[in-house]
Amino acid sequence: MSTPPPPPAPESAGLEKVGPTSGADSTAGSQDRPEPSSSDLRATLGRVRTEVAKGVVGQDAAVTSLLIALLCRGHVLLEGVPGVAKTLLVRTLAASLSLDTKRVQFTPDLMPGDITGSLVYDARTAEFSFREGPVFTNLLLADEINRTPPKTQASLLEAMEERQVSVDGEPLPLPDPFLVIATQNPVEYEGTYPLPEAQLDRFLLKVLLPLPERDVELEVLARHAAGFDPRNLGAAGVRPVASADELERARREVAQVQVSPEVLGYVVDVCRATRFSPSLSLGVSPRGATALLATSRAWAWLSGRTFVTPDDVKALAHPTLRHRVQLRPEAELEGVSAETVLSTVLASVPVPR
Repeated sequence: MSTPPPPPAPESAGLEKVGPTSGADSTAGSQDRPEPSSSDLRATLGRVRTEVAKGVVGQDAAVTSLLIALLCRGHVLLEGVPGVAKTLLVRTLAASLSLDTKRVQFTPDLMPGDITGSLVYDARTAEFSFREGPVFTNLLLADEINRTPPKTQASLLEAMEERQVSVDGEPLPLPDPFLVIATQNPVEYEGTYPLPEAQLDRFLLKVLLPLPERDVELEVLARHAAGFDPRNLGAAGVRPVASADELERARREVAQVQVSPEVLGYVVDVCRATRFSPSLSLGVSPRGATALLATSRAWAWLSGRTFVTPDDVKALAHPTLRHRVQLRPEAELEGVSAETVLSTVLASVPVPR
């Protein structure tokens, strides 16, 4: 399984649709309104899925993964062949959220300062001032991240882990929330620079976007034949339905999801088993174990539960761990994949009752 299936549709009867809300308006209004319940917040995130479906067909599982990343404050690596709507998916998600978004097309001549910003000399004041780069946003779309050299890729390391950018020795905090959604093409290697393990480990999820089934592809063509323009999402009716304030409240709800000692032990045992797999030269680190715990809690909350089950861990194991393991060369020659190894590990680790 490449991505977890979408959770059951949230109850939305009788709920008013949420429109675009500025930070100032939402703060003022929240003083007069009671905080929404868990079901209300899940319904809001359900409307995000509905808005994304107006622009992207047949990627419900990928949208659910992106919602999990938003709830966990984690970054996402989208991988798929050209033409499966990776960029459109992120653009549509951004249009459905009341968040600041920026897009960077990664190219071989891109420099670190083009992402983080740089010091600029002002002749009038004879001083240097910092000009912010596109990384100072809520949702950064790093398009084709593997097409830029390692020096430029590394410019995102501090931003992704520390959520800050250091300028002349001074740390500048990034907006909250801050999320990097990067895309890459898995089949074209000429002129690309594979991400190093240290950077891959900073992505919470690696989501695979497969080629669509025939009926989904027919719907895509039918929409284009009816005049759908992927460059004009507003004409398709996509509008903001969730705010940063609602995301923060949902995160607080996720933080209250209970995890029993048995499930904690199951997460640890799954991750430790990858370190002893004969097919892997690199297993899952403790950071990967904490990531699996976080995504399992978010998935449980989206599913309407206040506790994590072993099935939640299994559902999120592949997208959370697939990019954190490294195959041995001999295993690759034999046709073994990370997906196969993870499936074997999940089948071999005892499930708590």
